[in-house]
Amino acid sequence: MKKFLGTGSASVIAAAMLLSVGGSGQALAQTVNNLPVVQAVVKTTSDAAAVIAPTAVPTPSVASVAADVATQASFLQRNGWPLYALVDKFAAGEPLNDQANCIAVAVYHEARGESLEGQLAVAKVIMNRAKSGKYPTSWCGVVKQPWQFSFVNPRSGNMPSVDQASASWRKALGVTRLAVAGAVQSVPEDCLWYHADYVAPSWGRRLTRVEKIGAHIFYRS
Repeated sequence: MKKFLGTGSASVIAAAMLLSVGGSGQALAQTVNNLPVVQAVVKTTSDAAAVIAPTAVPTPSVASVAADVATQASFLQRNGWPLYALVDKFAAGEPLNDQANCIAVAVYHEARGESLEGQLAVAKVIMNRAKSGKYPTSWCGVVKQPWQFSFVNPRSGNMPSVDQASASWRKALGVTRLAVAGAVQSVPEDCLWYHADYVAPSWGRRLTRVEKIGAHIFYRS
C-alpha cells in the first residue's frame, strides 16, 4: 500500500527546497521553527548554509502501533479486503508485547481449528473480560486465571509452547493485532463467555446466547 506524505513531511521538503535555492540564515531558522512534526537544529555557517538534523525517531508505543493497524485495516476494508487478507497482512509487524502475546497463544490453542471470525471472537472475549471488572484486569491475567482455559495449567499458570513456524501461529498473530487495534468488528463488549458446542455447561442456561461461530457458542449476561 502506498504511503502518502503528511504535513510534517511536506514541511521538511519545503525546507529542503529553500536550502536549494538559497536564503538567509534567519529565514531558514524561521522555516525550521515552523515544522509541525520534525524538530530540527539549524546551524548557520559563514556562507549562510544551514544543516537540518532531525531528532531520533522513538520506538513506537503499543497504542501508536494499534492505531496504525486500525487505520490501515480500515482503509483496506473500505477497498474490499476480506478478513483472511487482513489477517495475512498483519501476521507480520511490530513484535507483540507480553500481554498481546498471551492473547495470541490463547487464540492458537483454543481456536486454531476455527474460522478466522471464530478466532477473532475468542481474542475479543479475553479483552472483554479484562475490561469487565469481573475478571483480572490484564489480558495475561484473564488467560492464566485458574480453571478458565483448558490449555493453561491451573496450578502454575504455565502455557504450552506454540509452533512459531506454523501457519496457525501466523494467523493467531494477525488475528491478535487486528483484535488489539479494534480494527474488525466481532462479538459485543459484554460477551464474556463461550464454550464448545459438544458440551453443555450449566452456567450457559443462566446467560443470553449471542451467536454461534464454528464450534463455539458465545454468551453475554
